[in-house]
Amino acid sequence: MNTSKKYTCAIARSVNLIGDKWSLLILRDIILHKKSRFKEFRSSKEIIATNILTNRLNFLLKEGFIEKINPLGTKKSTRYIALNKGILTLPIIIEMYLFSIHSIDESFLDDSQIGIKKELTVNRKAFEEKRIKEYLGFAKELRAL
Repeated sequence: MNTSKKYTCAIARSVNLIGDKWSLLILRDIILHKKSRFKEFRSSKEIIATNILTNRLNFLLKEGFIEKINPLGTKKSTRYIALNKGILTLPIIIEMYLFSIHSIDESFLDDSQIGIKKELTVNRKAFEEKRIKEYLGFAKELRAL
């Protein structure tokens, strides 16, 4: 994906950065579900192909949405954490969620997703603030490994 193009519209720029099918789903998994390992992203319900996941992670790294940390210096210890730019996508993720959640049969949702739906529909702002605070604590713990 070419991001060097000069944009005169902020929405066009945003779509170029995070408008593909996978970027927001990966950021959702990182921020809301605290996934940080390649293997964890692969286990998501959406079933992303390995090569696409690798490409998306590399793109998000290059564009400053996420950071790759490797506390033990081994391939298995590699983790991905959201940087500020990545965390700033949470309101977009929430709005997309709110846009479609009422049309999804709850029988397709797992317990975590049902909990998110309940918490988010009760108080969106409190949900966002709580999730950011929890994620920042999680990321801090990963950095300390």
